[in-house]
Amino acid sequence: MTETDPGFEHRLLVLEQRLRLLEDHNAIMRLLYSYGPSVDSGLADVVGGLWTEDGVYDVDTGRMDGRGEIENMVLTHPHQGFIQQGCGHIMSPAHITVEGDTAVAVCHTQLILQQPDGSGYQVSRVTANRWELARTSDGWRVATRTSRLLNGHEGSRAILASAFDAMGLVDGVASSRRRHPMESEQVRSRVNEGRDQAGNDR
Repeated sequence: MTETDPGFEHRLLVLEQRLRLLEDHNAIMRLLYSYGPSVDSGLADVVGGLWTEDGVYDVDTGRMDGRGEIENMVLTHPHQGFIQQGCGHIMSPAHITVEGDTAVAVCHTQLILQQPDGSGYQVSRVTANRWELARTSDGWRVATRTSRLLNGHEGSRAILASAFDAMGLVDGVASSRRRHPMESEQVRSRVNEGRDQAGNDR
């Protein structure tokens, strides 16, 4: 292949696009997988720095707006109690879809706590998570993370299914255009319903 080949520029462009996509996926995975070690070691500023300044962390137990509230979560109860007890936030491999300067990642997470008597560990929570990310001047950052307890309610299932909406798949068939996973108000309503129901179950 030389610069005089008719398809040289096209093939070079395709390779550059593929390389950038791989770099984006790697950067996003590093960002997401930074959450567990930083939150379990109590590094509030590192945790907050994963989000944009006005980022949102929307959990079934409450909502945090902005880095300040997210950092405060790390420094206060119940999280400090989890750290003292012995905890691990474990994340499954994420299903990542990149679209220009935005991305969506969907995964499972577990909160594992040491037994009070020190005899072993137990899974305290398993949640469905959707991370909406934005490319910033400082690299990829989380704009919104939505987490719902996997307790049989529709909201958590809607989060997991949103991975396939992000791919442009509807009922297993590629749609004519990609949809943002929260574009549908019906999906948003199901997710919010999951938070309300989880709260009632606590």
